[in-house]
Amino acid sequence: MITLSLSDADFHRLYTYIQKNYGIDLSKKKQLIVSRLSNTLRGEGYSSFTAYVDEIVSGRDKDRTTVLLNKLTTNYTYFLREEEHFDFLQKTVLPAIERRHQTDHSISIWSAGCSSGEEPYTISMYLKEYFANKVGSWDTRILATDISQNILSSAMNPSYEAEALSKLPAAWQRKYFTKKTDGSFTIAPQIRNNVIFRTFNLMDPIQFRRPFDLIFCRNVMIYFDQPTKEALVRRFYNVTVPNGYLFIGHSEGLNKATCPYKYILPAIYQKV
Repeated sequence: MITLSLSDADFHRLYTYIQKNYGIDLSKKKQLIVSRLSNTLRGEGYSSFTAYVDEIVSGRDKDRTTVLLNKLTTNYTYFLREEEHFDFLQKTVLPAIERRHQTDHSISIWSAGCSSGEEPYTISMYLKEYFANKVGSWDTRILATDISQNILSSAMNPSYEAEALSKLPAAWQRKYFTKKTDGSFTIAPQIRNNVIFRTFNLMDPIQFRRPFDLIFCRNVMIYFDQPTKEALVRRFYNVTVPNGYLFIGHSEGLNKATCPYKYILPAIYQKV
């Protein structure tokens, strides 16, 4: 198999543009770029990376850029990933949210970098279970964002393999999923309709309508360099309610010296 050539100059143009506009650090990923994109580019008629990089850095075709990012970042996820977070959500965060919103009965949770929907749908199931028997009508809708419209489209019209559901309680699998004719599973409307999906670039200013009780941003910042990560965490902090929480991935860490949140437990931070 013949791989396409990626000159140092084109590589520098590409990773500089991606880091500036999307926060993702590809400066040490030259071989990954070549190996994962060569087949795609050859199929589209490119003989080298130069014209392709020209197209990317022009910024004209956002879909092409999101295809690139999808190929270079791993969207591996499943339901109830990093289960400790959901234990803490159930036992600590949701009771605090219930007390905080006794008047308006309106919850504000954001799944940032939601990929194909397993994370926000898992959160939604916990919300439905927790608030099902509470007094009054609670608005449990959550916001889920990702940079890729394609991945969001798959999240909004989901089809999951049985393996992705395996960590969920059997009762939830029966209650919240329907098996399709091809053997895959789709999510129940009561859970699907509880999630609001939006495209959003985490490098952009965060200007949503309300501050958040809880922000999930897990296994996203592993692709960012330290200054980009610290700037994003500060933006998260500014849109978190007092005593609200930030959950990050267990493989990630925040610099204690610069992190405005208080460390609570591994991968769990609070605005105090």
